[in-house]
Amino acid sequence: MFCYWGDDVRAGFGLVKPDGVKKTTSGVFFCSPKSRIKQLAPGKGLVGFVRGEGNVSVIRVPPAGGLQCGRLKNLELKDKIRLMSCGETQAVLLTYAGRSFWMDKHNHCRPIKELSSWNVIQVVCGDQHCMALTQDGHLFTWGQNSSGQLGLGKGEPSFLSPQPLKSLCGIPLAQICAGGDHSFALSLSGSVFGWGRNSAGQLGLGDTEDRYIPACVNSLTFKKTVFISCGEEHTATLSKGGTVFTFGSGRYGQLGHNSFRDERRPCVVGALWGSEVSQITCGRHHTLALVGSSKTIYSFGCGEQGQLGNGQRTDQCVPFPVHLPPDANHDQSVEQIVAGGNLSFVLCSQQEADNSSVHPESNRGRGILTLGDRMIDRWISECDSNQWRTIKKEIKRVFSSEACLNASFLKKSCDEHYQTSTSFSGLDMESVRAAVKRLAQKEKVLLEVGKIVEKDLLPSLGSTAVGAEALRVYLILPEILRVLNKRLHETKLTVELASALLKLNPSMLQALVKYWSELSDDFLKPLVKLFHKPSAHFVSQRTFNRQAESSDGHLQNLVHVLQMLYKVSCSGKRKITSGDFVIYEINVLFEILQTVYNNMQLNRYPGPVALANKQYLECTLALLNSTPCIFNLEAKCNLLKLRQVRTCFRLVLRRSALLEDCFAQLRTANQTALKGWLQVVYSEKFEETDVNKRDFFLNVFRTLLEPESKMFIYNDTKTLIWFPAEPSLQEESYFLFGCLCGLAFYNNSVVNLPFPLALFKKLVGIQPTLEDLTELSPVLGRSLQYVLDYSDEDVDCLDMTFKIIWDNKEVELDPNESGKVVTSSNKKEFVDAYVDYTMNKSVERVFEEFKRGFYKVCAQNVVQFFQPEELRGVMVGTEEYDWSILKKNATYEELFYARHPTIVSLWEVFDGLSEKDKKAFLLFLTGFDRVPILGMNQVKMRVRPLLNSTEDHLPQALTCHSLLELPMYQTKRTLEAKLKEALYHKRGFWEE
Repeated sequence: MFCYWGDDVRAGFGLVKPDGVKKTTSGVFFCSPKSRIKQLAPGKGLVGFVRGEGNVSVIRVPPAGGLQCGRLKNLELKDKIRLMSCGETQAVLLTYAGRSFWMDKHNHCRPIKELSSWNVIQVVCGDQHCMALTQDGHLFTWGQNSSGQLGLGKGEPSFLSPQPLKSLCGIPLAQICAGGDHSFALSLSGSVFGWGRNSAGQLGLGDTEDRYIPACVNSLTFKKTVFISCGEEHTATLSKGGTVFTFGSGRYGQLGHNSFRDERRPCVVGALWGSEVSQITCGRHHTLALVGSSKTIYSFGCGEQGQLGNGQRTDQCVPFPVHLPPDANHDQSVEQIVAGGNLSFVLCSQQEADNSSVHPESNRGRGILTLGDRMIDRWISECDSNQWRTIKKEIKRVFSSEACLNASFLKKSCDEHYQTSTSFSGLDMESVRAAVKRLAQKEKVLLEVGKIVEKDLLPSLGSTAVGAEALRVYLILPEILRVLNKRLHETKLTVELASALLKLNPSMLQALVKYWSELSDDFLKPLVKLFHKPSAHFVSQRTFNRQAESSDGHLQNLVHVLQMLYKVSCSGKRKITSGDFVIYEINVLFEILQTVYNNMQLNRYPGPVALANKQYLECTLALLNSTPCIFNLEAKCNLLKLRQVRTCFRLVLRRSALLEDCFAQLRTANQTALKGWLQVVYSEKFEETDVNKRDFFLNVFRTLLEPESKMFIYNDTKTLIWFPAEPSLQEESYFLFGCLCGLAFYNNSVVNLPFPLALFKKLVGIQPTLEDLTELSPVLGRSLQYVLDYSDEDVDCLDMTFKIIWDNKEVELDPNESGKVVTSSNKKEFVDAYVDYTMNKSVERVFEEFKRGFYKVCAQNVVQFFQPEELRGVMVGTEEYDWSILKKNATYEELFYARHPTIVSLWEVFDGLSEKDKKAFLLFLTGFDRVPILGMNQVKMRVRPLLNSTEDHLPQALTCHSLLELPMYQTKRTLEAKLKEALYHKRGFWEE
């Protein structure tokens, strides 16, 4: 049965004889055409009928009050038509084979040649513009662009031929829709994009500004939208479960909100709430909704031409049922409702249909191609048959399209993919991995996939798509490339992927990083390996091959992606370690560069080849300078040495005024001078004597850190220090102290700097935590953790407020609320405020002076290469003493050798020393009593005879060379006595 109502038209539209048309008292006409109507396509001045056998008839419908309705005309087309969409005077037709035709105002049809090579699956028309969606997810628009309805950008002209809409490239679209002068697209996961005319808010964006490119209707995010219909100036959407939203012009009541005002944002049609609407459709100024379970059609909006089907010709702002013929309510099921112009239509059938979740093909169209198990199984089983040519075409359609891949592998359980956002991909990664594993079962298929990915997909990536769903391809591709790289042993695909990633606009790239952070280690670790392997390859290639300079951009992109992944791996407890990111080939690069430096120092006038080689290697390092994660600690220390200026910074000091002279010269030194090699000179009685800088640092820090200096406060165990909240010294003292610490770091000198890790975190811009406060004050830290761990119902019994005592000072942690009580709801706020005050606010002025002094000497970008633990280790050293390594690495000069009696006695005496005496020996030998961060291997002890010495002489040491000068004692007992005496003798800078 075919029902219609609205504008006066030819009886039955000419589908049946006039006497075959009946009319209800409410003005609904109904008839039973001999040929089944498969699809109705009403436009502003045109109605099309697609018959069951694929034939098409059209009839011209003039505006209300215009000329008489035209005659029904059959279109002469050889192709069978599946879908049709009508505009004001024109139409677009779509065949079963995916070919598209244009019908002009004279009913003449011609193929749309620009779409001839595309398999089109959906077509829609606005008043004067059209859209077409292809099987591989590309969207084309053409026609009038007066209000931006083509979505091609502001200032773009109208186009007679289809133009690709690039801004939606990669979004897996489920439906396209056009209104008068506005357009919509709906993604598979329910994202709604609108563009074009917005004079009444019909785009649902909260304003009335026209949009010239697609904009996401954020108000409909997570609403599980499954269908959109557009009127001339209003829009309706249907959510899974049957909720209807409308927005735009409400002038005729077509929004159904019991008012005649416009709505700029989507609002639920309250009268239909809970009715489980199964279909919606918009006419020019009216709306229809079908509740399939009850076979009830509701109408609202303009009724001037009777298009509401209620027997009235008045506007209606609340949905009311349409009075259908009795047969429609009893013997038949409502198959399809359609509104267009000032007309309304219903198609009924004898067959029962589950209308609760079905949308007619005319509205829904076919979906874009997706990759599934059946398709993969067919490829694998038939690839060796005569079907291979067809399979190759299918592989190309799927794997050349971002949209098709993004539409595959969705998390459909519990409709999870409808929650897709910039923090949730909606992608089932286990399904992705399983699919790739199945593809790999047949190498022929896998290699064809690789060919298409390389040739078509990767070059198209890096778009500025407006929706998060476009990012899924960047999660799918690594799984494909991981398997392909194993088979092909190539890295170029990964290189192209890295380049595409970095072409994404910043907000999309940030969303992708968020997706990475949600990956399990099983997926994140292979992702790291995917980018790590070619990075190492390019570093090695550049180190040994001067012709590899063309790889500069590739290398920079790869390590940039690695650095982003490193930050992701640090954001949670992961099995991935920092070692998974380190490129050890960089250490080889440093070794070669150091050899070049050494050779150049031997040759006062190095030739152009040597200079060019040096410049090339330094350029390679410069490519990597923004990615600390690929440097291990040894490489970072080597990088620090390279940054040192080859000039000298000379400190001339009096023994009696050590700090006074030191601070005076630091105060006046310029930044460039401080970056030179430090030389410390002792001056007295018109004589100058060089002093080893390690001895200088040892003694100057010992003086500064004495409690009598009052520069710092000590913790309860007197093992760690922190800045005072109310310093008794001038703030400049902390600036100069910072300069001294910077000099020690810059000159690779281990110093006694017993600060908690919090200091080194703050230097590299990382906020201290409760764990850091606990290191400084274990009792306080445990107490605060106890508060956090306390059961909520018992916290109120602690009788605590936000008032604390710190450094003998009473402080309100919340100055806006004096005496604020700690409760179960704000206990974390209390602990966070406590940590923030003690570690940050209380020491802000003093620490900033220290930091300013430190960075006057050290380049901030170099320091931030180090992790806080590494920075502390470089400056303070470690206590991982391995004396066997010291002994193993010792070398002997002149008369000494490993089995020399004096050397044998030396090590026998050393083995018998206490741990305290061994540390004193290390201090005597090197100038510091802690192990360098890179381990005891860094201490290269040398031993030689002390010439012209007697049994009365003490051993001597040149700390800058780790050189021990040892008299040839006759007995082991004498050696032991003299060595112990030397270890605690006045030495270095203070030696009289």
